[in-house]
Amino acid sequence: MTTKEVADLLRIKERTLYELCAEGVLPVTRVTGKLIFPRATLMSWLRQNTDYGRNLPSLKDHPPIVAGSHDPLLAWAVRASGSTLATYFNGSEDGLRQMKAAQALCAGIHFHASDNTNANVVLTKSELPYESIVLIEWAKRNQGLVMRPELAGKCETVADIAGRKVIMRQKGSGSQVLFDSALRQAGLSRTDVETVAEIARTESDAAQAIANGHADVGFSIEAAARQYRLAFVPLAVERFDLVIWRRDYFEEQMQRVLNFSRTEAFRRHAAELGGYDISGNGTVHYNGG
Repeated sequence: MTTKEVADLLRIKERTLYELCAEGVLPVTRVTGKLIFPRATLMSWLRQNTDYGRNLPSLKDHPPIVAGSHDPLLAWAVRASGSTLATYFNGSEDGLRQMKAAQALCAGIHFHASDNTNANVVLTKSELPYESIVLIEWAKRNQGLVMRPELAGKCETVADIAGRKVIMRQKGSGSQVLFDSALRQAGLSRTDVETVAEIARTESDAAQAIANGHADVGFSIEAAARQYRLAFVPLAVERFDLVIWRRDYFEEQMQRVLNFSRTEAFRRHAAELGGYDISGNGTVHYNGG
């Protein structure tokens, strides 16, 4: 863009534009004494210097991060699809916080409610009201007790884990919320089980800790139990959803992941991991904004 075009865009005089360039405020390319403004660079500068206010996270440029709850199938698909997206898995509640702060373009969530309401939709609406987001189904997963192989047949219910060394999940994770609910239904509390100091932040972390002998039992998904050759007792089937900014949904990085989830390679890997039902993959459960 020329100096006149940029001055017109910013509604300032060309002299003021030259002064801003001299001060190093604006991105500019100098060619044989002339100032050239690459359009893409200038537009990026404008976005970076826009005050979006505290309540307009959907308008910001979102970092290429998939946040929220950990899912082995999702983590694999992000890599295998060549999306170049990064992952930061720290639980469902944290995922919505990252979205609310515009610190991620997508978050995986799996919330649970005792009255069987659609908790994923309810909490997404509550945390991101009126925002331009979509909530789509990734997969349904088998959740339950993961334990050392020799405990198979000895821990068939949550009540059977009393006195066992149990590894907990981080506060705010969907798995921990479901585990706490299962404990209450069994008439137990955390004081009735021997919790280890270690906290598992992902499905795989929980299974790995048990495989390494740090705990006897934990709460995770069937795929993680199978990965580490552990015993598994299913207690619930949950729906794992993705919250995505609508604008980012159509961008190349996210589309690579979503398109990949419709391939035979994806279906084959889900079957190999075990404990997944991907028949509803891609179903839109909420369209906000």
